[in-house]
Amino acid sequence: MFDGFWDNVFRYPRYFITVLLGVLLNTFAPLFPLLKRPVTLIALVGFFVGSLAFITLTLRAMLGLSTI
Repeated sequence: MFDGFWDNVFRYPRYFITVLLGVLLNTFAPLFPLLKRPVTLIALVGFFVGSLAFITLTLRAMLGLSTI
């Protein structure tokens, strides 16, 4: 009944990593052609940095961490 149980349990991390990589590749694959032009590269990098700063500042304000 429990033949291969631990083999199956140890396969889950590999499955999780595979699914995560597949989702990331399918999410960012449409952006790769845009990175060939410097103008769109700068715009995308600016968008990602701005998004990260917005999320960081929003979470700091919501959690009551030190103000800037």
